[in-house]
Amino acid sequence: MADQHVVVALGPVDADTVVPVLGEGVAFVTDPTPDDLAVAEGAIVRADRHVDADLLAWMPRLRVIARTGVGVDLVDVAAASARGIPVVVTPNAGSRAVAEGVFAMALHLTKRLNPLTELVRDGGWAERSTIPVGDLDGATMGIVGYGRIGRRVGELAAAFGMRTLAHDPFTPPPAEVACADLGELAESSDVLTLHAPLTDATRHLADEHLLARVKPGSILINCGRGGLLDLDATLAALETGRLSGVGLDVFDPEPALYHPLFDHPNVVLTPHLMGMTRRAMTLTFVDAARGVADVLAGRPPAAVADPDHNLRKATA
Repeated sequence: MADQHVVVALGPVDADTVVPVLGEGVAFVTDPTPDDLAVAEGAIVRADRHVDADLLAWMPRLRVIARTGVGVDLVDVAAASARGIPVVVTPNAGSRAVAEGVFAMALHLTKRLNPLTELVRDGGWAERSTIPVGDLDGATMGIVGYGRIGRRVGELAAAFGMRTLAHDPFTPPPAEVACADLGELAESSDVLTLHAPLTDATRHLADEHLLARVKPGSILINCGRGGLLDLDATLAALETGRLSGVGLDVFDPEPALYHPLFDHPNVVLTPHLMGMTRRAMTLTFVDAARGVADVLAGRPPAAVADPDHNLRKATA
């Protein structure tokens, strides 16, 4: 490997997908040893793997980190940037899959699939009129965080005949969908879905105060970051009927720790997999490998966690 760039996997990465993208001049190591880390110039990192200053110290030749996804909660971006190492992210790969996950949950909860399945299974056909089934057509989708995923949710909402309102704590959405006040958005939404990044300002964005303002009978979905949502307040809103259903794909911490909310019959849970469909995973591996290949070839990567990295490189 002396005449090749060494790129390591931190976490399970599909070698058959990334090797052709990395190219012939790269040796890809799926299960690196300390010796491999010592010579690695690139790393493709799965979402659940920590990349901190201690790990970076084991990798003195590192030139690029590619994170499969967009969240960098477990990556010390500041430490990497201090060494001039870009942290590549793959924002486009899973956006459509996550948006589809939002609608999977919204439909499951709106159409009451769980209680209706139990009714048929248990021979309760005569009681079917006791379970009210809702509609997305004509309802309002409230989107908190109007980035790539939020915008895709809005596109799908339009296809379902829904009205869209959007609030973003950092970048105002277009005027035709913008709702500047988060509380007003909650009051107007039949389905409220969270896609804001997790920061100190957005932690427990959906707390007891916001949930007290949600439209009675609305559905709350979180496929963004677990820390956006206060689970105690969410359970209370379900128990009072303020919320009629909750869908969660993300948790804080992960793996999820048990919470009584999980036992509520109007809750659907998935283990942070909505952005990890077969197609989305292939795309995110390709994008991560392409980002590594770009940096090793001296080209600016398409998307990085540190927004000033490419600018600094261009002006260096």
